[in-house]
Amino acid sequence: MGIISHRSGEIDVLLQGNEAIARGALEAGVLFCAGYPGNPSSEIIETLIEASKELPIYVEWSVNEKVALEAATAASFSGCRALVSMKQNGVNVISDFLIHLTLSGIKGGLVLVTCDDPSGVSSINEEDARAFAPLAEIPLLEPSTPQEALDMTRWAFELSEQIGNVVMVRSLTRISHTRTNVKINDLPDFETTPRFDTNAPFHTFPVVEKHKKRQKKLDQAMEMFETSSFNRYKGPTEPELLIIGSGCARSYATEAVEILGLRERVGILHLGTTWPLPKDLATRHLRASERVLFAEDVDPFIENSVKALAADLGNELGTKEFFGKASGHIPSTGETSPALLLEVLGEIFHISWKNSFYREKIAALIGDATPPREFGFCPGCPHRGSYYAIKTALAWDDRDGFVSGDIGCYTLGIFPTGFSQVKSVHAMGSGLGLASGFGKLEKFGFDQPVVTVCGDSTFFHSGFPALVNAKFNDSDILLLILDNSATAMTGFQPHPGTGTNAIGDRVEPIDIEAVCRSLGVDVISADPYDTEETARIIYDLIKRTGPRVLVLRRKCALVQGREGGFPYKMRVDQERCKGEECGCGRYCTRIFRCPGLIWDEPVQKAKVDEVICVGCGICATVCPHSAIIREEK
Repeated sequence: MGIISHRSGEIDVLLQGNEAIARGALEAGVLFCAGYPGNPSSEIIETLIEASKELPIYVEWSVNEKVALEAATAASFSGCRALVSMKQNGVNVISDFLIHLTLSGIKGGLVLVTCDDPSGVSSINEEDARAFAPLAEIPLLEPSTPQEALDMTRWAFELSEQIGNVVMVRSLTRISHTRTNVKINDLPDFETTPRFDTNAPFHTFPVVEKHKKRQKKLDQAMEMFETSSFNRYKGPTEPELLIIGSGCARSYATEAVEILGLRERVGILHLGTTWPLPKDLATRHLRASERVLFAEDVDPFIENSVKALAADLGNELGTKEFFGKASGHIPSTGETSPALLLEVLGEIFHISWKNSFYREKIAALIGDATPPREFGFCPGCPHRGSYYAIKTALAWDDRDGFVSGDIGCYTLGIFPTGFSQVKSVHAMGSGLGLASGFGKLEKFGFDQPVVTVCGDSTFFHSGFPALVNAKFNDSDILLLILDNSATAMTGFQPHPGTGTNAIGDRVEPIDIEAVCRSLGVDVISADPYDTEETARIIYDLIKRTGPRVLVLRRKCALVQGREGGFPYKMRVDQERCKGEECGCGRYCTRIFRCPGLIWDEPVQKAKVDEVICVGCGICATVCPHSAIIREEK
């Protein structure tokens, strides 16, 4: 039996933060779990999938986050405890349904887990999803360690059922992906039998009455927050400075206070329940200090709440000096790091501290052990072939064409690894929506060809409506669906086109070409490894008008490697390679940029790195002297 599905006995285990969240849900008796993959949240559902092999729970990867929440809500309406997880961008996708759902309320505990990504470590933004808690008027919990992540998730289900509404748990990249010892407890029997009570419907009417009821539920949560063990204070009775923090930043603040020897001068109020703000608790600690520093990621969420409270109680509390994002002491972007908090505390208390300390120490330990790296496609990635073909076709066309895209492995098309072809990247599916708009500008004199790209998983997630729109409005759109047979960027999770679901059951795959044809859209397919033929097809399609689709289908190189590998052994005939004398400017290693092709410095010729090269064979066509040789294994 796996650790996550370990049933009885309190034991200490090493868990990742996301695994701890999954375990907390299991200890709460969750029956229905759904989500859409996206770092840093993906491991929550992945962990629950593994647990479902031994426990009587249901887990699915849904087609998108909104559908995941709707599916989980059905379980809640039927009396089951349910969890839905996603990264911060997914909360945007669910927002329409979420705002309505929190008016109707729920039955079985329903927990929404968002894993935010300060500094955009694996995202194209660093959005703070906490903003949706006050918008939807639901409670918000913020763990600062994997242990708290487990405990808060477990309690969130109880809170949800007590107030009859959704509860939001916000993790962060550094919590979701850290590992530490966590104490786990017994699992329940998972014996709930779902049943929807037709005498107790769920809807938003009458709207005003339901809105009032939602606010009363929030007030009920705030009362519980006032005495919650997830909020705690450490420090002197009357500190010179009060730090109010949550999540990783609170932990970093604690470290900074210890390092600078400020334990007798600084108090730290750790808030685990951050919305609604426990006002009485905050007021008690605000009375004790004239100066307050806020430690949180990303937006000034707690800062604004506390300042609003201080303003309301101005006559009672008097004037306070606040240090945070508004004052400029904490940057308004990026992570609130330990080094940053050391610098801020050093400034406030006039303690000499160099922000470069950690960097210098780490640099001295590492030396030259870490070579420089750039964003790049994996060896054998079909996207390299796709973008090479696009680049070639647009050059042939010579009308300053460009590519619109969105988030996925293929986002790297904005960098040299994708020949810098992608010129716009926004939310999932937005590349198609933009292309649909570009495709209606011809009447105003717009004559640049626009190629839009999206992945297979993205097409099912949010690309399909934009294609419907293009067909409906007869927009001049050329869509390239880069089908690598997986949700590759987030861990190779299945999607409706792969033929398996989350728990490994065989299902009928949805045929992308058939879906497109059902709309009356012209669609053909090609092999991105055959760059010459693919470039010719793209060039031909650029000349046509109306909505049309090209499916470029090749399995992700990592998936292909696991399933038997590639057919070729590659080598460079260094007698044919002219090196710097070729006139190509080292095109193979400088422009094509596959990491399997490297520059042999001693002989000043290109060569194949046999350790890295997978043998896809794409590069055989790029050398003007045919020096790159493709041989059957």
